[in-house]
Amino acid sequence: MNMCLVKPETTMTTIAIEEHWTTQELADALRALPADRRDDSLPLNDMGDNLDLLHDLGETRLAMMDAQGVDVQILSLAPPATGPLSGPDAVAFSRDLNDQAFAAVARHPDRFRAFATLPLSEPGAAASELERARGLGAVGVMVYGRTGDRPLDDPAYYDVLGAAAALGTPVFIHPQIPSRALREAAYSGFDDLTSLALSTFGWGWHVEAATAALRLIVSGAFDRHPDLQVVLGHWGELLLFWLDRIDGLSRVAGLERRASDYVRSNMHITSSGMLSPALLQHALAATSVDRLMFSTDFPFQRPTSGEIDEFLTGFPDDDSRAAFLGGNAARLFAIS
Repeated sequence: MNMCLVKPETTMTTIAIEEHWTTQELADALRALPADRRDDSLPLNDMGDNLDLLHDLGETRLAMMDAQGVDVQILSLAPPATGPLSGPDAVAFSRDLNDQAFAAVARHPDRFRAFATLPLSEPGAAASELERARGLGAVGVMVYGRTGDRPLDDPAYYDVLGAAAALGTPVFIHPQIPSRALREAAYSGFDDLTSLALSTFGWGWHVEAATAALRLIVSGAFDRHPDLQVVLGHWGELLLFWLDRIDGLSRVAGLERRASDYVRSNMHITSSGMLSPALLQHALAATSVDRLMFSTDFPFQRPTSGEIDEFLTGFPDDDSRAAFLGGNAARLFAIS
């Protein structure tokens, strides 16, 4: 297995946990939706050679992993996943996509693992599909903070969150585009491309994911399910910078603990290809190193092996580097 070398005498297994894929069939179905249900961030998947790489679960992806020094990718469906689809279509696509993902894992068991895809527009079927995907080998599940107008903390999803906690399945909350009403109020007034960028990778995506995580805290999800574990990308989607302020929510919402305690005990943080020394140092100060994990956000971010190795020099010692690169992910996702 390919290893990422930090120093000549030290080899460390590298597990990248936010690595995307999709199918042409799903892309076509999402594009065919009526304008009022279509996800306007979908064109970002088409930029450059992203779509070709998203479709590949074979030799091209493996060669790029080798070049980066990535040993294992955890495959996750690219946004917007099946969320915009109608309930029956979401159920059918989720089953098929999970079957395809775990077939890729079976072809390359030493290189791939996969997150489950759920039909969240059909909440009654989502928990069942999570259990089925777990049986196929899902190491976690990737979700979004909102499906249509229904937030992840809605009682309709209590069974899904309860199943994830009971099955020991971590839940990755991925960013998504804000609602049309919010985009009109907060992100409009520029040319179309600038407004889209502002509402997605420039800002809006990350506020949406952070808000979804905060809503789970405020709703008491972690009081009901103390073992529920959540993953946030992009160094915590801004939350690690705001821990002192969010503690005030605990008093108002009647929570059992400080809001920042839930972040530190129920949330894990990944880099999403943002290899910033400043963000690393803040994350190390705001939470513990056993909560930090590596990811490249493939194919949207593609750091080189040299850039990765240079970034790793920011860790204080080999143990913390090894934990970040793969040890923490191996423990959380039960990857041997």
